[in-house]
Amino acid sequence: MKSEGNGTLYHVPSILYICCSSIFMTFEQLNLIAPILDALKTAGYTTPTPIQAQAIPEVLQMRDLLACAQTGTGKTAAFALPIIQLLQQRGENVVGKGPRRIRALIVTPTRELAIQIAEQIDIYGKYTKINQSVIFGGVGQSPQVAQIRKGVDVLIATPGRLLDLHTQRLLDLSHLEIFVLDEADRMLDMGFIHDVRKLLKIIPVQRQSLFFSATMPDSIIELANSILTDPVHVQVTPISSTTELIQQQLYLVDGDQKRSLLLWLLNDQLKGRALVFTRTKYGADKLVKFLQQSGIKAEAIHGNKSQQARQLALSQFKASKIRILVATDIAARGIDVEELEYVINFEVPNVAETYVHRIGRSGRAGVEGTAISLCEEEERPYVTDIQKLINMEIPTVMDHPYLPVKAANRELVPMKKPMPKPTPKKEQPKGGQGGQGGYGKKQWHKKSTGNKTTQK
Repeated sequence: MKSEGNGTLYHVPSILYICCSSIFMTFEQLNLIAPILDALKTAGYTTPTPIQAQAIPEVLQMRDLLACAQTGTGKTAAFALPIIQLLQQRGENVVGKGPRRIRALIVTPTRELAIQIAEQIDIYGKYTKINQSVIFGGVGQSPQVAQIRKGVDVLIATPGRLLDLHTQRLLDLSHLEIFVLDEADRMLDMGFIHDVRKLLKIIPVQRQSLFFSATMPDSIIELANSILTDPVHVQVTPISSTTELIQQQLYLVDGDQKRSLLLWLLNDQLKGRALVFTRTKYGADKLVKFLQQSGIKAEAIHGNKSQQARQLALSQFKASKIRILVATDIAARGIDVEELEYVINFEVPNVAETYVHRIGRSGRAGVEGTAISLCEEEERPYVTDIQKLINMEIPTVMDHPYLPVKAANRELVPMKKPMPKPTPKKEQPKGGQGGQGGYGKKQWHKKSTGNKTTQK
């Protein structure tokens, strides 16, 4: 359970994943303690998701974990539940009459995600003695420092504020037992890699480390190598797949007609809340102004908004006080809204993986959702890339009043549904799916249980 950054390397082949079903499993079968089971029952949770079913037993065995799971798979509970149990079972967290010491640290890239994790820990730990505190930038530090001084078991933090308070000697991480790096790929995208490396020099070497990422490119594997020791590898869906619970639709439209098409959809076709994505902050504000002038309650959430404004908009959206939330990709990464009916790509993302993350806001926890993309002529190559990535053709809706004339008789992409899967270049060794690694000479394969990655 330690990492010294000593170059211990391993290879995670792209075909290695565990796609299991937890339909016949209950939380009781995961050996969770009664207070946690009672909290889950109170919250209405009865069946663990695949990532929870695979990860929780391994974390309870105090193993390091490398988990690749797309957004909306229940990964927060996959680390929060066993952390609460381990800390609860280890007893009192005080020395004499002193305050509680920080024993678990969860680092995440955005304020919204940090707050969301904190809320879920409160739900899961409702009947235990474990408490949490959340710290992030953009607001005054005094209330956060005051909470830490009272004593904290689990600290949830964004990298910048965490390092800032540590530099000021306002928090102590020397008693840390469990470290979680969540949304690691987004952490790198946002430029936090240097902060993460600084943090690794601060926290104890002897620790249990859990590493979660929605995607697993080489840069993420390299980072994982510096954090984890002999990890269990869990991947519950193929990288960049979309859930079958999300109905995907494509609307072809001229660029100058997009706002009119969106308004037609919201007024005449869609009943319920919608999370609408734009590429830029300026575009989000401009679209919100248009919707408000058209009589639709809408707010924007992006990096230029104050923390208070972002939280107010999100809470109003969750409570259905506003119908439309317009967001940029980074701001929306931590958004988790129960039973979100629609995700709308007002602008098709130019990175295919971003499409998967966007529409993953809907279709969560077994509830169906709809993802709608408004595509103008210059965005068609982006759709082609997306369809290749998700291995399916997105159905095109031809019956709408803003369909371009030249689109009516033209196929978007000459692709069959589904696309054939590529043929492996060579046969895998018997008993596993590993191959010769690109990060050294160690070869890895799955155990017969299908749960672990071990060295061969």
